[in-house]
Amino acid sequence: MATSVAHQVYIGVGSNLGNKKENFFEALLRVGKLPDTKIVKESSLYESEPIGDAKEWFVNRAIEIETKFKPDMLLKKFKNIERAMGRKKVKKRWGARIIDLDILLYDAAIVKKKSLRIPHPEMPSRKFVLLPLSEIAPQVVHPELGVTISELLINVKDNKKVHLYRA
Repeated sequence: MATSVAHQVYIGVGSNLGNKKENFFEALLRVGKLPDTKIVKESSLYESEPIGDAKEWFVNRAIEIETKFKPDMLLKKFKNIERAMGRKKVKKRWGARIIDLDILLYDAAIVKKKSLRIPHPEMPSRKFVLLPLSEIAPQVVHPELGVTISELLINVKDNKKVHLYRA
């Protein structure tokens, strides 16, 4: 269900299968076509070392959107986009994926449900999320930790390699 007020939402976008750059263009096109939703900002593309069972390097980006969808419905829309683009449900966490759309922040909301956690619980410990997010939202404050995205990036302990994507 959509609300009448537009919400400021930050999304992490990732891909490590197929034509990663094309996957981004298609995902952003699909997000931009959602009713009452517009993409406001996009970070640069970053390449990051794989984690978990993934073998291929990831390409990541952060986007800011304005949407009238409530968090649960937005998550449902993102899962539909992922499935439509060919993402398969995998048993292993952090595996390979065509596209991944994660809600990082939704206004200053804190959501703790089994199916949805906002702010994204792993965001503060992931350089591949914080680097692109700090590019477009350096002064945004993490609603649980009370520090800015820039401060989180400065203090992140993640030692995985992340650099601008050159394709």
